[in-house]
Amino acid sequence: MRQHRSQTPTAYLFLAPFLITTAIFFFYAFGRALYYSFTDFNLFNTPKLIGVAPYADVLGDPSFRRALGNSLVFALVTTTLQTIGALLMAVALNNKIRGMGFFRSAWYMPSITSSVVITLIFLWLFQRRGIANYLITQWQAYQPLILTFLGTLLALQVGQVLWERARRLPAGWLDPALAAVSALGALAVTGLLAWTGVVGAREVAPFDYQYFADKWIEVGGVRVLSVPLLVVIIQNTFTTIPTLMLFFLAGLQNIPGALYEAADIDGATPWQKLTRVTVPMLRPVTFYVVTVGLIGTMQMFDQVAVIGSAAPPDTLVTLAYYVYTNTFKAGAAPVNMASAAAIILALIILAMVFVQRRFFPSEAS
Repeated sequence: MRQHRSQTPTAYLFLAPFLITTAIFFFYAFGRALYYSFTDFNLFNTPKLIGVAPYADVLGDPSFRRALGNSLVFALVTTTLQTIGALLMAVALNNKIRGMGFFRSAWYMPSITSSVVITLIFLWLFQRRGIANYLITQWQAYQPLILTFLGTLLALQVGQVLWERARRLPAGWLDPALAAVSALGALAVTGLLAWTGVVGAREVAPFDYQYFADKWIEVGGVRVLSVPLLVVIIQNTFTTIPTLMLFFLAGLQNIPGALYEAADIDGATPWQKLTRVTVPMLRPVTFYVVTVGLIGTMQMFDQVAVIGSAAPPDTLVTLAYYVYTNTFKAGAAPVNMASAAAIILALIILAMVFVQRRFFPSEAS
């Protein structure tokens, strides 16, 4: 007991930096934001309590409603894509093959790159004369050759598999040896047809699409997802999958190999082993990944701030960016509205985590 008491001050000493930081930048900041959300504060006056008027102003602001819709769509789509992508990538990188350490390091590189740098790269990729439009132009130009190659490849692969099975030999539809022969045959046929002038590249106008314009994907006449936000979703998914993959990879290391051996004895296919062994055993990791993904995507700010005026405001504005623009607006900044929006954002995140714990319980619960 005496030793325990002597260790307590030391423990608090080591915890002091974390506790002080949390007290100042979380509890104090949250308390001030909660207080300002019930005042008329605009950075230049003495705050005076005015009740829930700021919340009414925020809920009546069309820009806030658009920010709320963009944030919810962004969170749901991005979290779904990055969770599925991270799981599949972890399963692929969990195999014991030569050079796997290199592949794991290479796939993790996007996560250690600055999001600002990657956002600038994506801005360049999706410009009107960027790589995306260039690749689409090349696809349209070489479409006859590509389709000829793919069609011949499919026909040769099906023919070889049926021939092997007719000889009572085991052959899968994705057999790599047969696929290599089919690819060589398809390449020869496509080259012969191109040499004789039967098929060939065609002249097309450069594909000219503005990805950062006021364009929307509509469902039933309702604007659901803007094209600029779709570009941000692709970028965010690309950069977050490697980080989340590490959690799944750590979880895969803890699954007993006896479960897969038993599945092999029962004749389970790779898909059955994935859905009936891997996914259920990774439920605690999946809960953590989804929770972290929802919180991170609901707070998405940096990509929108970097793109800035390159896209119409309504197509990209999120709740975090709405709070920022109201706090640092030129002239009289409506900090009370920004604080009310921040409190609403916090409540939404808490509600999403609560619903997730209710319908997707972790192993501990």
